Amino acid sequence: MNPNRVGLSTISTLVCCVLAAEAHGAVVARVFGRVGDEEVAIYTLTNAHGIEARIMTYGATIVSLKTPDRDGHFSNVVLGFDSLNPYIAGIPYYGATVGRYANRIAKGRFAVDGIAHQLPLNDGPNSLHGGLRGFDKRMWKAYIGSGTAHNTLHMTYVSPAGEEGYPGELTVHVTYRLSEDDSLSIEYDATTTAATPVNLANHAYFNLTGNPEHPILDHVLTLYADKFTPVDSTLIPTGEVRSVADTPFDFRKPHAIGSRIDSGDEQLTLGKGYDHNWVLNADHGKLPRLAAVLTDPGSGRTMEVLTTQPGLQFYSGNFMNGEPAGHGSVFAYRTGLCLETQHFPDSPNHPSFPNTILRPGETYSEKTVLHFTVSKPVGEHR
Repeated sequence: MNPNRVGLSTISTLVCCVLAAEAHGAVVARVFGRVGDEEVAIYTLTNAHGIEARIMTYGATIVSLKTPDRDGHFSNVVLGFDSLNPYIAGIPYYGATVGRYANRIAKGRFAVDGIAHQLPLNDGPNSLHGGLRGFDKRMWKAYIGSGTAHNTLHMTYVSPAGEEGYPGELTVHVTYRLSEDDSLSIEYDATTTAATPVNLANHAYFNLTGNPEHPILDHVLTLYADKFTPVDSTLIPTGEVRSVADTPFDFRKPHAIGSRIDSGDEQLTLGKGYDHNWVLNADHGKLPRLAAVLTDPGSGRTMEVLTTQPGLQFYSGNFMNGEPAGHGSVFAYRTGLCLETQHFPDSPNHPSFPNTILRPGETYSEKTVLHFTVSKPVGEHR
């Protein structure tokens, strides 16, 4: 048995995993709970500076991500739960890998090579994040990286043909790497047996204050995007690609998220805040490029988002409604935000959008990097 490759059916398997972790000195695993007869494992990755990411096999989900503030105090900067129950009870998408198609597909319908397909509807008249049981509600297999990749977690899921209405068997690999430059990278690869739409993303809710009860409206955001895709009343793109100039969607210079969110702009009214796709300026390519910078002025925490993806969905937590977070607290309205690097919503129905159809013999490959730093208070110099 390869001690780095981890099955998830027995406690003894996890013991093997822990032994492998001790050998590498970076990754530790334990049982987080059960889904039916299957054990859910949670893996802890830690770098030399104390950055810690905890990722579980249910939904290939980031459960927590601890980073320091400017005073060196560590706190969790993603919203998550301290037990498995809320995840399997239906509280949606917190930290999960979403697919087979992240974001919305209008009326759950698309056609590939002239063949029509119907997906289940789980977001009003549309299909959202892969349907009723997307990748966020599936068990993933995992194994720890070896050699120089010791701070690496590989995860795999095979989606059978017809699952949630999608054609083709899709084999998906997600790799989490925690580096010594205080970056967490997420790499996606997928292959298929038949032409199918593919759009993979992570759905972490960020709150850089480290306090899950603190609103995110004071966070300062920069988005390297000159354009965005307006939506209709069901949050499906209209097909237009619109300039952000002279609108509340212009984050080309840093703005506090709350500074214009209640401006009365028609698009903000439709989304009940920000829930839109930005068209990133840099070309979609093999190397991640800077897409966004998020800063919490109070703590000094800053997160740079780099990606190979062509779009970024910024969601300002408009539908958060008090999900129980544990220890008596809740995730209240706008106490988390998402920066989902991905392809555009409803791309299979918009030929002018970047292609999302994966075909046999091709490999879907995308990467996103979250790089964490701290800033000094305004007016303080070296």
